Amino acid sequence: MEEGEYESVLCVKPEVHVYRIPPRATNRGYRAAEWQLDQPSWSGRLRITAKGQVAYIKLEDRTSGELFAQAPVDQFPGTAVESVTDSSRYFVIRIEDGNGRRAFIGIGFGDRGDAFDFNVALQDHFKWVKQQCEFAKQAQNPDQGPKLDLGFKEGQTIKLNIANMKKKEGAAGTPRARPASTGGLSLLPPPPGGKFSTLIPPPVEQLSAGGSLVQPAVAPSSGRLPARLNQAQAGSSSDLSATPLFPHTISEKEPLHLGRRKEDEALPSQPLFGA
Repeated sequence: MEEGEYESVLCVKPEVHVYRIPPRATNRGYRAAEWQLDQPSWSGRLRITAKGQVAYIKLEDRTSGELFAQAPVDQFPGTAVESVTDSSRYFVIRIEDGNGRRAFIGIGFGDRGDAFDFNVALQDHFKWVKQQCEFAKQAQNPDQGPKLDLGFKEGQTIKLNIANMKKKEGAAGTPRARPASTGGLSLLPPPPGGKFSTLIPPPVEQLSAGGSLVQPAVAPSSGRLPARLNQAQAGSSSDLSATPLFPHTISEKEPLHLGRRKEDEALPSQPLFGA
């Protein structure tokens, strides 16, 4: 291991239990039911670190951080870490000291999620180690790797349909022109065979011989004015001016007629109808 390699932390679990396990009698594997699960030998914190390609399972005191034991792992799955056959929360690890002595102990987690994180942290680390080894081999022997040949083989041809490409480009590049609108809502065309209604002029007031206003009646069926109004229009303006509009003056004893329109005051100075 090189001196310049740094140590990274892969996983930390605040609570783990350590058990003494009996020697394995057969090759069928370890069973957690044979351990005294209610009487763990030690409890503390578990921390997984990595330095280079080797991972370390460290059992530390929960308060002071003092190292209780550690298990170097150079391969997973392997003999350094084994799962029990009857539970997913318990494992058997091989611890080592600095003098070369080894021992197998059992560890267990109270939560199934902590056991899952412990297992996945080791899997991810050794997956990364495998990729680094493959990259190193490719760097040493770059010619041995598979090559991608994109060239045409002898006699191989390719066909391009340019006509369809032009049609698609023309259809996509020239959008249909929309009629320019003047803003607001567009008017609908008139229905076929429809007739426009003629506007009827408003009724014209007529002065009687006594000078009072007479409202001509308009026939409901036809929009024409009565004959009396037509005759009055045919007359000259001189006849109208000869006829006195106000034959008698208003005295102080006679009451004033209210409600007269202002147009009556302008009648003596100008004719009502044109010649």
